[in-house]
Formats: sequence, structure tokens, C-alpha cells
Amino acid sequence: MSQSNPSEKILWSIALPGFAQFLNGKLFKGTVFIFLEFLINVQANLNAAIIPSFHGDMITAIELTNYQWLMFYPCIYLFAMWDAYRDAGGGSDSLSYLPFVFSAFIGTIGVIYSSTLKLFGYLWGPIFLPILFLIIGVGVGWIIKLIILQVNHRKST
Repeated sequence: MSQSNPSEKILWSIALPGFAQFLNGKLFKGTVFIFLEFLINVQANLNAAIIPSFHGDMITAIELTNYQWLMFYPCIYLFAMWDAYRDAGGGSDSLSYLPFVFSAFIGTIGVIYSSTLKLFGYLWGPIFLPILFLIIGVGVGWIIKLIILQVNHRKST
């Protein structure tokens, strides 16, 4: 199996967790990730919440969402992305996991506050606020990674 394009594997993981594991030749892991994605998606009513979210009806999206299940989604989603990226040869340094970890952590915080937090006077709901927080988490993870690398570089010189 081709392991030459870690970026491609991240994009396939965004499409559906588990797809990139299949491309990496990890059939069992891919099957587990797809199963978990479907289980959490169905139990959280995620697809049912997407439709009203895209129509701007955040109250209906919030009412449809099972938050006890949705809180698992960012961690499974980001872990599957990191796993695919790593198996494809990405992340040659020992801190490559940090953007994924912080994205999962901060994305979960986005899920927790998605029914009440208003940003710019708008309730973002269970779809868009976690996505926004995932993006913020990637940035925080990269910044922390760069700080650690800079501190380690200064110590070694």
C-alpha cells in the first residue's frame, strides 16, 4: 500500500474516519473507525442535526442532538485522522500529534458549549461551533508544538 502522501490520508479521514486506514492497508482499524463513526453519528443524531444547522435553525439542531454521544465524536474523528497521518509516514517529529490532540480537546469543548454559547451575537449550534473550535484547536496545537521545539532547540545550543 502507498504510504507516500500523509496529506491525502488526512483528507480521506475528513471524508469518513476509517477510509484512510483502508488506503494504508489497515483493514481492521479502518473497519473499527467506520463502525465507531456510524455508531456515534446515529446515537448522537448528528445527521439529523446537520440539516437544520445548514438552514440556520440552530434551536431545532440543538433539540435533535444527543450530546452524551456527540461528545465522543471529536476524539474519534481526530484520532482516526492522526492515526492515518502517522501510518502514512507523516509526523516524523515526536510532537506531530499535538495539533490533533488539541483539536480533539478544544473541539469537545465546542460541543459542550454549542447549545448556549453565542459568538458575534449568533448561536452556532452543535455542528458549526465544534468545527470552529476544532480549527482553533489545530492552531493552538501548532503554536504549542512550535514553542516546545524552540525551547528544546535553545536548550541544545
